[in-house]
Amino acid sequence: MIAVIGSSNMDIVFNVEHFTLPGETQKALSLDFYFGGKGANQAVAAAKLSEKPVYFCSCLGDDEYGNQISQNFKKYKIEGYYVQKNEKTGRAYIEVDKNGENRIIIFSGANDNVDKEKIDKFFDQYGDEIDICLLQNEIPMQSVEYAISKLKEKRITIIYDPAPVGNTKIESLNGIDFLTPNIKEFMFLCEKEKIDFDENNLDKSMLEFKRISKVKNLIVKMGDKGVIYIDEDENLAKIEPLKIKAVDSTGAGDIFNGAFAVAFSETKDLKKSLNFANTAAAISVERKGAQSSIPKKEEVLKRFL
Repeated sequence: MIAVIGSSNMDIVFNVEHFTLPGETQKALSLDFYFGGKGANQAVAAAKLSEKPVYFCSCLGDDEYGNQISQNFKKYKIEGYYVQKNEKTGRAYIEVDKNGENRIIIFSGANDNVDKEKIDKFFDQYGDEIDICLLQNEIPMQSVEYAISKLKEKRITIIYDPAPVGNTKIESLNGIDFLTPNIKEFMFLCEKEKIDFDENNLDKSMLEFKRISKVKNLIVKMGDKGVIYIDEDENLAKIEPLKIKAVDSTGAGDIFNGAFAVAFSETKDLKKSLNFANTAAAISVERKGAQSSIPKKEEVLKRFL
């Protein structure tokens, strides 16, 4: 079974002509509400693409947003999340410009209540059934680090998206099965470790980072330039991008990770799984929203094949 430990948010999306500049006031072209949060996006992607239940350690507030998100989880047979009394559900305020690029401000809310106690209860209930677990950084970092230690102890495959990247600790990456930063996050990680970064020649940077961090597989998401990865045997390869018309890139990286977890759980083939994930993410960028843009498995296979 696939599990996720992470955040749940309501995404409040302002579509704008351009990113609002400091001191500027601009009128939004439209306002939309979508279910989001990096953890929830990955959980829904995994559930929708696998058509199987997903276990999700997350925390909602006892407010209207939390109730709406809970109903959505039930639709996809997602279970394991908590409802925190007297707490607001997390939310993300997102600007999307006319090119489909986004800029995001996060309010953590109930996500800050995903603690060691809740993670322990989650593993007590579901741990023996979990094969693959997805992680991100939108819950407290001490909880992320604790979850990583528990997953390693149980020998559960870890897919870790180090985003938001600022608090990622290199020492926590040792033994991670799959690390999946986007190109900007990877640049930050390289700078943090004083590794020379050259986007036009990533081979050297990726190999050096892999050896320093001791991650097993390093996967760098390049957006419209595809995906570059280096596997356990230090083989480096690229997944070519699909030709698409970008509408909204919100959640694309999360959909990539959820789709990758589904494909890898079924095939154990790294290249095939990355191709499937890259295709799912590309389709999502052609649509608005995060979870609302997740394609069905048949759609991905049709473009993939």
